[in-house]
Amino acid sequence: MTAATQERMPALYLSHGAPPLADDPVWPGELAAWSAGLPRPKAILVVSAHWEEAPLALGATETVPLVYDFWGFPEHYYQVTYGAPGAPALADSVRKLLRAPGMPVQDVPDRGLDHGAYVPLVEMYPGADVPVLQISMPTLDPVKLMEIGRRLAPLRDEGVLIIGSGFFTHNLAALRQGGIPAWSAEFDAWGRRRSRRGTWTRCWTSPASPRPACSPTRAPSTSPRSSSPWAPRTPPVSSGTRSP
Repeated sequence: MTAATQERMPALYLSHGAPPLADDPVWPGELAAWSAGLPRPKAILVVSAHWEEAPLALGATETVPLVYDFWGFPEHYYQVTYGAPGAPALADSVRKLLRAPGMPVQDVPDRGLDHGAYVPLVEMYPGADVPVLQISMPTLDPVKLMEIGRRLAPLRDEGVLIIGSGFFTHNLAALRQGGIPAWSAEFDAWGRRRSRRGTWTRCWTSPASPRPACSPTRAPSTSPRSSSPWAPRTPPVSSGTRSP
């Protein structure tokens, strides 16, 4: 199959929570069944909200480890492995698409997949047989992020599945309140409406959006190695599929 006749891959946004979702009685099966209907990708490019680093960074391209960037969970969540192959050819394509317009790109060859990336992939492709590359979010500016997406869009015509991953709302302080806060439900409904209308470019500063409460955060680091306010545990090298 040539690039000209190949079906264009979709670009996905996956909203999901912490590693315990793997034990949910419904979510893993639903995600697996839904993803089974997608075209088979040649490679996966994933952007996780858990890796903020500027300039834009390319993660591991050979052996791809996991980053257990969460704390206080039962030990078995730190024993999950996902030995997906690296995607060096995809990394080369990303460099060419971004550097040509003058965007700086760096390599962080020991940076593996954080839980924002591997939690859904374990359910979608449990065989860990699709090459995966994770890249960082170099900015929180939505207009700039949209431009990066436009530059990377041609990869979809080369069999690359592009995934944006991260909880749609992520305010840890709200966990103490219990239940679903009204602003969270409102933001979820607001996002659904925008998705159906395709009007994202007009909504970044919309006063109708409660987004500041939904994902309070700090600006991404410009340090080459300080990519998050959450310091991850030292990741092991993954060489297999999901541990039981």
